[in-house]
Amino acid sequence: MENLGYYNGNIGAIEDINIPMLDRGVYFGDGIYEVVITVNHKIFALNDHIERLYKSAEMLKIIIPYTKEELKDILYDLVKKVDADEQLVYFQVTRGTAQRSHKYNKDIKGNLYITITPFNDIGNYKKRVKLITVPDTRAFHCNIKTLNLLPNVMASQKASECGCEEAIFHRGNIVTEASYSNVYIIKNGVLKTHPTNRLILAGITRKNILNICNSNNMNIEEIPFTIKDMMEADEVMLSSTTKFIVAAKEINGVPVGGRAPAVIKLLQYEYMNKILNETMD
Repeated sequence: MENLGYYNGNIGAIEDINIPMLDRGVYFGDGIYEVVITVNHKIFALNDHIERLYKSAEMLKIIIPYTKEELKDILYDLVKKVDADEQLVYFQVTRGTAQRSHKYNKDIKGNLYITITPFNDIGNYKKRVKLITVPDTRAFHCNIKTLNLLPNVMASQKASECGCEEAIFHRGNIVTEASYSNVYIIKNGVLKTHPTNRLILAGITRKNILNICNSNNMNIEEIPFTIKDMMEADEVMLSSTTKFIVAAKEINGVPVGGRAPAVIKLLQYEYMNKILNETMD
């Protein structure tokens, strides 16, 4: 298959899969999700993504109708059905199907939704990108990977219309994260990133970057930093599952970074090696 859609056991081309109107994900965004990539039909960092999915489900009291191992087996079975070696795998669990009501039956089982498409962006992480800043108007549950992404969508669209790759959120003067990425700065050899509290998502790529820094004796500070700190940093960096690690060259039309390229290259090299080592036959 060129692509694949899955909904509660129904499998077919994405355009042929139907979702019930009464799925709570349709009218409330009442669900959680994860995105992973495959190389050589092997899913990178699947255990970390599964753990985060179940943690999000626990915080929202969503019942995932499979064990962790059963869900992994479903994903790997579906990955094998898509022709491309490199794939983008999106999976979400909504609270379930019920008549529209803000209140929900705490015993209903979740609905599993999966899409798999070819992934062609692996080599794009080496290109420096343009960014903008936008006020962070989201709620205080950014640590849960829910389907409620309208502020992220609006910010990402604004960045695109400005000819930029990403939009960096800030609350007052404090930088939090970006519309689909974690944000870092590098200053005097120290990597700084916002702590994992309710204001940001604990990214899986972020976790790997911090491990790489520790392995290379690079100092890390998980502390809030300001827009001014970011604009004056030696490097500004983003990370996500699909974009890997990218460095900024411009924010709001002002040149930034470019003063510690060796650090950026080291992190990109080490992270790509990790992906390849864990997905090789």
